[in-house]
Amino acid sequence: MPLTEQEASAAASMKPEIFATQRSERATLLQQIFSFPALLGAVLVAAAATSARAFSLDPDVWWHLKSGEAILTTHHWPTADPYSFTVAGQYWLSYEWLGDVMLATAWRMGGLVAFGLLLTILSGAIILALYALGTMRSRNSKAGFVAAAMLFVPAAASFNLRPQMLGYLFIVLTLIILERFRMGKRAAVWLLPALMLVWINAHGSWIIGLGTIAVYLACGLVEFRVGAIEARRWNGPDRLSLSIVLALSTVVTLITPYGAGLAKYPFEVASSLPISIGNIQEWQPMPFDTSLGKVFLFLFLGFVLLQVTFQFTWRLEELGLFLFATTMACIHVRFLMLFVPFFVPLLAVTLARWLPTYQRAKDKYLLNAVLMLAILAIVVRYFPTKASLERTIEGKFPVGAVAYLNDHSVPGPMYNAYFFGGYLVWSWAPGRKVFIDGRSELYERGGVIGDVVNVMDIRPDALAILKKYGVQSCLLLRDEPLATVLAAMPDWKQEYEDQTSILFVRRSAGNAD
Repeated sequence: MPLTEQEASAAASMKPEIFATQRSERATLLQQIFSFPALLGAVLVAAAATSARAFSLDPDVWWHLKSGEAILTTHHWPTADPYSFTVAGQYWLSYEWLGDVMLATAWRMGGLVAFGLLLTILSGAIILALYALGTMRSRNSKAGFVAAAMLFVPAAASFNLRPQMLGYLFIVLTLIILERFRMGKRAAVWLLPALMLVWINAHGSWIIGLGTIAVYLACGLVEFRVGAIEARRWNGPDRLSLSIVLALSTVVTLITPYGAGLAKYPFEVASSLPISIGNIQEWQPMPFDTSLGKVFLFLFLGFVLLQVTFQFTWRLEELGLFLFATTMACIHVRFLMLFVPFFVPLLAVTLARWLPTYQRAKDKYLLNAVLMLAILAIVVRYFPTKASLERTIEGKFPVGAVAYLNDHSVPGPMYNAYFFGGYLVWSWAPGRKVFIDGRSELYERGGVIGDVVNVMDIRPDALAILKKYGVQSCLLLRDEPLATVLAAMPDWKQEYEDQTSILFVRRSAGNAD
């Protein structure tokens, strides 16, 4: 039906308004993309990319990669050890199988270059999430930025490529969602069960996320203020919503290829691995004599001093989680990954006392855009090449030694340095088995960890332990004590050496297995 003259005139008059609205929406979106807070985020991502250039790979990444590759290839989730001769066939679950699959997928897409890109993406996502959390809690993007920047060193201590980085990111996302819920933005809280479903299959730190939800719920059941601590009671609908979310998040921890098997893992690590916890570096107490320990101490004591001076008021749940994380980081340095996200909101609120808030009217969007594009260009320009990544790997792992082993008939069984185990699992020729790798819970249950500690420390029974396992060759770090001992013994000969590793073979050894 044709329009009347009046309707046509009205429609024509609306077109400029529609176009003006669309232009305004596009302008608003561009202003958000190129705003000063976005520029601050870009600076943090650039810092994370610079950190990632060091290509810090944990030795465990290689057996995680091997496990993920096996799952992708066979569509089977392992239940017994397939990689060692010391605990072969013993009960073992791929506890972080989804993280392993992520690593294997990245490797298939681009090998070391894809690993470098994945490390950059995860590092950048974590530091951006920390910035967002600090900004949200303090309502000040400058305070959020400075807090994230001040905590960059302890945060980056955990930026080594393995499934743990997913757990790190999920902890921060959980805090962001709960903080939004506290602010009255309730929809996102229903994402927590889905996040927990991914988390339980990706990394054992899921228990921290579940505990954090429980702490937020419990601390909102009462209302009081004592000194600098206050508790705010949830209203009825919010309490019900959070209770349902906690219940759903608990239930989904059973949805794994192993049923409830993955839910037991954090408790197993905490209660039954005394030798591993006593000897593995990341389980050691905070090293206050190092630069990392001094930064940690400076941040904590500085916060305490400011709290005493200015008497900030904190919610019960956030202060309780911060003190818990601080205690855990002092006991085990690996728990810096808890200290940083639980501290960022408190530090940002403290800094907001002196930092002015963002003024949209004063923003220089064009200048921000130029600076952000320049940052992007620099990150892309200096992203490490495949050749540089290969050199980094050769400087840390026994690349040359493995090539030699795969090309020569070296007798076995072979004892290997703990640090080398994961790389051997990944790169050794089919059929060769390792003495030990980074799956410490498996080797401690099998009694191997204690023997390895004795050998590494050259205790009186060290050589007897090698005989106990029928060891005919040893692949060691060049500077470890056992290498010095074997070099001085007439029944062992050095067969290979490079800048990273050294290989000894027993002179009376038979053929390779």
